[in-house]
Amino acid sequence: MSNAPLAFERMSAADRSRASAEFLDRLKTRRTVRHFSPEPVPIELIENAVRCAASAPSGANRQPWRFVVVADPDVKRRIRESAEAEERENYERRFPDEWLHALEPFETDWRKDHLEVAPYVIVVFRIDYGLEDSRRVKHYYVAESVGIATGFLLAALHWSGLATLVHTPSPMGFLNQVLERPANERPFVVIPAGYPAADARVPVIHKKELHEVMLVR
Repeated sequence: MSNAPLAFERMSAADRSRASAEFLDRLKTRRTVRHFSPEPVPIELIENAVRCAASAPSGANRQPWRFVVVADPDVKRRIRESAEAEERENYERRFPDEWLHALEPFETDWRKDHLEVAPYVIVVFRIDYGLEDSRRVKHYYVAESVGIATGFLLAALHWSGLATLVHTPSPMGFLNQVLERPANERPFVVIPAGYPAADARVPVIHKKELHEVMLVR
Protein backbone atom coordinates (compact mmCIF):
# COMPACT_ATOMS: atom_id res chain seq x y z
CA MET A 1 0.00 0.00 0.00
CA SER A 2 1.38 3.40 -1.01
CA ASN A 3 1.37 6.46 1.23
CA ALA A 4 0.51 10.08 0.48
CA PRO A 5 1.04 13.33 2.36
CA LEU A 6 -1.62 14.09 4.96
CA ALA A 7 -4.05 16.79 3.80
CA PHE A 8 -4.45 18.71 7.04
CA GLU A 9 -5.16 22.39 7.52
CA ARG A 10 -4.09 23.66 10.90
CA MET A 11 -6.54 26.35 11.99
CA SER A 12 -5.72 29.37 14.06
CA ALA A 13 -6.44 29.18 17.78
CA ALA A 14 -9.46 31.45 17.35
CA ASP A 15 -10.86 29.37 14.48
CA ARG A 16 -10.35 26.12 16.39
CA SER A 17 -12.19 27.48 19.40
CA ARG A 18 -15.01 28.84 17.26
CA ALA A 19 -15.43 25.59 15.31
CA SER A 20 -15.38 23.50 18.49
CA ALA A 21 -18.00 25.65 20.20
CA GLU A 22 -20.24 25.78 17.11
CA PHE A 23 -20.19 21.99 16.72
CA LEU A 24 -20.91 21.48 20.42
CA ASP A 25 -23.78 23.97 20.44
CA ARG A 26 -25.40 22.34 17.41
CA LEU A 27 -24.97 18.76 18.58
CA LYS A 28 -26.36 19.58 22.02
CA THR A 29 -29.71 20.34 20.37
CA ARG A 30 -30.00 16.88 18.82
CA ARG A 31 -32.94 14.93 20.23
CA THR A 32 -34.60 11.65 19.45
CA VAL A 33 -37.78 12.52 17.56
CA ARG A 34 -40.80 10.25 17.23
CA HIS A 35 -43.12 12.70 15.45
CA PHE A 36 -42.12 13.47 11.88
CA SER A 37 -43.50 15.64 9.13
CA PRO A 38 -44.18 13.88 5.81
CA GLU A 39 -42.70 16.93 4.04
CA PRO A 40 -40.21 15.87 1.35
CA VAL A 41 -36.51 16.20 2.10
CA PRO A 42 -33.91 16.80 -0.62
CA ILE A 43 -32.11 13.52 -1.29
CA GLU A 44 -28.86 15.51 -1.41
CA LEU A 45 -29.00 15.89 2.37
CA ILE A 46 -29.27 12.13 2.82
CA GLU A 47 -26.55 11.40 0.29
CA ASN A 48 -24.13 13.84 1.91
CA ALA A 49 -24.86 12.39 5.36
CA VAL A 50 -24.16 8.89 4.07
CA ARG A 51 -20.94 10.16 2.49
CA CYS A 52 -19.95 11.48 5.92
CA ALA A 53 -20.80 8.14 7.53
CA ALA A 54 -18.82 6.25 4.90
CA SER A 55 -15.76 8.37 5.69
CA ALA A 56 -15.56 6.88 9.20
CA PRO A 57 -12.53 4.84 10.25
CA SER A 58 -12.86 1.06 10.16
CA GLY A 59 -10.79 -2.00 11.04
CA ALA A 60 -8.19 -2.54 8.30
CA ASN A 61 -10.24 -0.10 6.20
CA ARG A 62 -12.71 -2.88 5.35
CA GLN A 63 -15.61 -0.39 5.55
CA PRO A 64 -18.05 -3.09 6.71
CA TRP A 65 -21.25 -1.13 6.28
CA ARG A 66 -24.21 -0.74 3.99
CA PHE A 67 -26.69 2.14 4.17
CA VAL A 68 -30.04 1.23 2.62
CA VAL A 69 -32.09 4.40 2.11
CA VAL A 70 -35.80 3.65 1.88
CA ALA A 71 -38.19 6.18 0.39
CA ASP A 72 -40.71 3.86 -1.29
CA PRO A 73 -43.99 4.06 0.70
CA ASP A 74 -44.74 0.38 0.16
CA VAL A 75 -41.36 -0.73 1.45
CA LYS A 76 -41.64 1.60 4.44
CA ARG A 77 -45.07 0.11 5.17
CA ARG A 78 -43.66 -3.41 5.10
CA ILE A 79 -40.84 -2.39 7.44
CA ARG A 80 -43.33 -0.82 9.82
CA GLU A 81 -45.63 -3.84 9.84
CA SER A 82 -42.78 -6.25 10.50
CA ALA A 83 -41.19 -4.01 13.13
CA GLU A 84 -44.50 -3.56 14.94
CA ALA A 85 -45.09 -7.30 14.99
CA GLU A 86 -41.74 -7.85 16.72
CA GLU A 87 -42.14 -4.86 19.02
CA ARG A 88 -45.60 -5.95 20.10
CA GLU A 89 -44.13 -9.26 21.17
CA ASN A 90 -41.39 -7.38 23.00
CA TYR A 91 -43.70 -5.08 24.92
CA GLU A 92 -46.30 -7.71 25.71
CA ARG A 93 -44.13 -10.80 26.34
CA ARG A 94 -40.36 -10.47 25.91
CA PHE A 95 -39.28 -7.32 27.75
CA PRO A 96 -38.58 -7.78 31.48
CA ASP A 97 -40.46 -5.53 33.89
CA GLU A 98 -37.28 -3.60 34.66
CA TRP A 99 -36.88 -2.58 31.03
CA LEU A 100 -40.55 -1.63 30.68
CA HIS A 101 -40.26 0.50 33.81
CA ALA A 102 -37.19 2.27 32.37
CA LEU A 103 -39.15 3.06 29.20
CA GLU A 104 -42.19 4.52 30.97
CA PRO A 105 -40.98 8.17 31.04
CA PHE A 106 -40.60 8.08 27.26
CA GLU A 107 -44.16 6.86 26.67
CA THR A 108 -43.12 4.44 23.94
CA ASP A 109 -45.01 1.36 22.85
CA TRP A 110 -45.03 -1.12 19.99
CA ARG A 111 -46.63 1.31 17.54
CA LYS A 112 -44.05 2.75 15.10
CA ASP A 113 -45.95 5.02 12.72
CA HIS A 114 -42.83 7.17 12.25
CA LEU A 115 -41.45 4.39 10.05
CA GLU A 116 -44.03 5.38 7.44
CA VAL A 117 -44.39 9.10 8.10
CA ALA A 118 -40.70 10.06 7.89
CA PRO A 119 -39.75 10.65 4.23
CA TYR A 120 -36.68 8.44 4.56
CA VAL A 121 -35.80 5.39 6.62
CA ILE A 122 -32.09 4.58 6.62
CA VAL A 123 -31.31 0.99 7.55
CA VAL A 124 -27.67 0.50 8.50
CA PHE A 125 -26.32 -2.99 7.91
CA ARG A 126 -23.07 -4.42 9.26
CA ILE A 127 -21.21 -6.55 6.73
CA ASP A 128 -19.75 -9.35 8.80
CA TYR A 129 -17.50 -10.65 6.02
CA GLY A 130 -16.79 -9.76 2.43
CA LEU A 131 -17.20 -11.94 -0.63
CA GLU A 132 -14.63 -12.00 -3.43
CA ASP A 133 -14.89 -14.70 -6.09
CA SER A 134 -17.05 -16.79 -3.71
CA ARG A 135 -14.32 -16.51 -1.08
CA ARG A 136 -14.93 -15.04 2.36
CA VAL A 137 -12.87 -11.97 3.25
CA LYS A 138 -12.46 -11.39 6.96
CA HIS A 139 -13.65 -8.08 8.39
CA TYR A 140 -12.20 -6.70 11.61
CA TYR A 141 -13.85 -4.79 14.46
CA VAL A 142 -17.15 -4.79 12.60
CA ALA A 143 -19.42 -3.64 15.44
CA GLU A 144 -17.01 -0.90 16.49
CA SER A 145 -16.57 0.33 12.92
CA VAL A 146 -20.29 0.40 12.13
CA GLY A 147 -21.03 2.07 15.47
CA ILE A 148 -18.60 4.88 14.67
CA ALA A 149 -20.07 5.28 11.17
CA THR A 150 -23.58 5.46 12.63
CA GLY A 151 -22.45 8.22 14.97
CA PHE A 152 -21.05 10.12 12.00
CA LEU A 153 -24.38 9.62 10.19
CA LEU A 154 -26.49 10.93 13.07
CA ALA A 155 -24.25 13.97 13.51
CA ALA A 156 -24.31 14.74 9.77
CA LEU A 157 -28.10 14.44 9.54
CA HIS A 158 -28.55 16.74 12.52
CA TRP A 159 -26.01 19.23 11.17
CA SER A 160 -28.08 19.28 7.95
CA GLY A 161 -31.20 20.33 9.85
CA LEU A 162 -32.93 16.95 9.98
CA ALA A 163 -34.47 15.07 12.87
CA THR A 164 -33.71 11.41 13.53
CA LEU A 165 -34.66 8.45 15.65
CA VAL A 166 -32.46 5.47 16.51
CA HIS A 167 -34.60 2.34 16.33
CA THR A 168 -33.42 -1.20 17.02
CA PRO A 169 -36.36 -3.58 16.71
CA SER A 170 -35.36 -6.96 18.04
CA PRO A 171 -34.98 -9.33 16.32
CA MET A 172 -34.25 -7.48 13.07
CA GLY A 173 -33.84 -10.38 10.66
CA PHE A 174 -36.98 -9.36 8.78
CA LEU A 175 -35.04 -6.44 7.30
CA ASN A 176 -32.86 -8.79 5.25
CA GLN A 177 -35.99 -10.21 3.65
CA VAL A 178 -37.81 -6.92 3.11
CA LEU A 179 -34.73 -5.17 1.72
CA GLU A 180 -33.33 -8.23 -0.09
CA ARG A 181 -29.93 -8.18 1.62
CA PRO A 182 -27.57 -11.18 1.62
CA ALA A 183 -26.70 -13.35 4.60
CA ASN A 184 -23.34 -11.66 5.25
CA GLU A 185 -25.14 -8.39 6.01
CA ARG A 186 -26.88 -8.00 9.36
CA PRO A 187 -29.19 -5.13 10.36
CA PHE A 188 -27.51 -2.82 12.85
CA VAL A 189 -29.93 0.08 13.33
CA VAL A 190 -32.96 1.73 11.70
CA ILE A 191 -32.92 5.54 11.42
CA PRO A 192 -36.02 7.45 10.27
CA ALA A 193 -34.94 10.88 9.03
CA GLY A 194 -36.84 14.00 8.07
CA TYR A 195 -38.21 17.24 9.44
CA PRO A 196 -39.94 17.10 12.81
CA ALA A 197 -43.70 17.54 12.91
CA ALA A 198 -44.81 21.07 13.76
CA ASP A 199 -46.26 19.82 17.05
CA ALA A 200 -43.42 17.41 17.87
CA ARG A 201 -42.66 17.08 21.57
CA VAL A 202 -39.80 15.33 23.34
CA PRO A 203 -39.30 14.18 26.94
CA VAL A 204 -37.42 16.48 29.29
CA ILE A 205 -34.12 14.74 29.92
CA HIS A 206 -30.76 15.70 31.36
CA LYS A 207 -27.33 14.66 30.18
CA LYS A 208 -24.50 13.91 32.57
CA GLU A 209 -22.10 16.74 33.33
CA LEU A 210 -18.59 16.69 31.90
CA HIS A 211 -17.00 15.70 35.21
CA GLU A 212 -19.24 12.62 35.30
CA VAL A 213 -18.15 11.29 31.93
CA MET A 214 -14.58 12.57 31.44
CA LEU A 215 -11.45 11.78 33.44
CA VAL A 216 -8.12 13.48 32.92
CA ARG A 217 -5.04 11.61 34.09
